[in-house]
Amino acid sequence: MFVMGCAELLVVGVLDVMAEDLDVSVSSAGALVTTFALGLAFGGPLLTALTMRLDKRTVLAAALIVFILGNVVAVTTTGFGLLLGSRALTGAAAGLHAATAFAVAIASVPPERAGRAIAVVISGVSVSAALGVPLGTVVGNLLGWRGSFVAVIVLACAVLAAAMVLVPSVPAVEGSAADQARHAFAPRVLAVLGLCFLVFASTYAALTYIVPFLAEVTGVDGATAGAFLLAYGAATALGSFGGGRFADRNAAGTLVVGTAGCAVTLLALYVLGANTVAVAVVMLAWGVCVFGMAPSLQYRVVSLAGSGGGLAQSLPASAINTGIAFGSFAGGVAIERSSVPAAILTAVGIALAAVTVAAATRRLTPAPAVEPHGPARRPPAD
Repeated sequence: MFVMGCAELLVVGVLDVMAEDLDVSVSSAGALVTTFALGLAFGGPLLTALTMRLDKRTVLAAALIVFILGNVVAVTTTGFGLLLGSRALTGAAAGLHAATAFAVAIASVPPERAGRAIAVVISGVSVSAALGVPLGTVVGNLLGWRGSFVAVIVLACAVLAAAMVLVPSVPAVEGSAADQARHAFAPRVLAVLGLCFLVFASTYAALTYIVPFLAEVTGVDGATAGAFLLAYGAATALGSFGGGRFADRNAAGTLVVGTAGCAVTLLALYVLGANTVAVAVVMLAWGVCVFGMAPSLQYRVVSLAGSGGGLAQSLPASAINTGIAFGSFAGGVAIERSSVPAAILTAVGIALAAVTVAAATRRLTPAPAVEPHGPARRPPAD
């Protein structure tokens, strides 16, 4: 997950270099980030549905092989169109890998540690968010943007070898794709997926424009702004690790507290934006709140899907990436109509909506499991 997260984000650090080499504008080169996200959001669930009847160890290996091949195409091509296609393909492979990784992690531990297993997988994403851009920038400057993709290929090959040695066989899920979809897209699951969307829409409405906010309002730029972002990234990693225990104890309650924490920290960022020390503290708390919820979001979606959990594993990533795209768009619109701080205020509004949804979904439970001959069994407590 760390390697795939870095593959998505390293483009940001070498975007201008890629644009010059490929003879396209920087804004056009930005589509390389968008196509990866769209491939993950839509291709991931589709590939997950198509591979549900296969052993999960096999699916993990196949996803890694497709991911490696997609990056080989990226390194060797000189055409921008083919590069965009390879990014969409690697994004879809990353989505399939994520869903399968969650399934393998949960199957590898006792039920009472499922949240912590989810947190381990998510921590790969959060650490890549903290290190992916700076690492990609350093490697890209030393070896060129193609060299950074070669580094990703080498790391992915190492991951593939490790998976073949360390990951046990995990049998395919039972039921057809249609049965899985019926449970995975039940209204109770869609409600929590909507919460995934809102949490990350609020986050990226602010985070996308945090650098200009720090420069204009806080008076921090350059390397100091980078230190603020690195601290935020470290906080997200800490939150994702610790959030697994909260998911095991009370996932629904964690989402209520976490969304409220996000709303409070974003409001504090808006109000106290001119105070450098306060902003540093707020960004740390913000990062912990956002990714402290991530294991609980995944846990709730899968548990509410019941027997459709195999397909549901892939859906939070789709909702999150859609939320990221919407949040960035909403923050940009707010800035165009007003000013940079308006993006933070927009994030506050979306976060308040997330608090409402988290409270409304708190008491949702999976549908009772029906026995072939006999009454419905009560589901285990969430």
